[in-house]
Amino acid sequence: MKTALIGVLLLGTAGLVAAGDAQAGKAVYAQSCKACHGVDGAGNPAIAKALKVNLRALGSADVQSKSDADLKKDTTQGVGKMKPVKLTDAQATDVVSYLRTLK
Repeated sequence: MKTALIGVLLLGTAGLVAAGDAQAGKAVYAQSCKACHGVDGAGNPAIAKALKVNLRALGSADVQSKSDADLKKDTTQGVGKMKPVKLTDAQATDVVSYLRTLK
């Protein structure tokens, strides 16, 4: 019983450690994402028009329903006409944490 409780606590702590820093992610977002996705994640209409795409709001249910791993992949590998963004793994994790605040 005691071993099981310690295991649960360790797993819970590991999940907290793995989570990114939303404040650090906001800074990375401002530098690497804001030009296309806008300050609030709603998308830059001029970019959407130039690329002839419909930018989904990053706070939308469609985007927010994606897993953290999928959001990291989309960010670092690109989606559709979006080019990959060169980020470290830690930066990508932080950006995903920030994106979760846009709900």
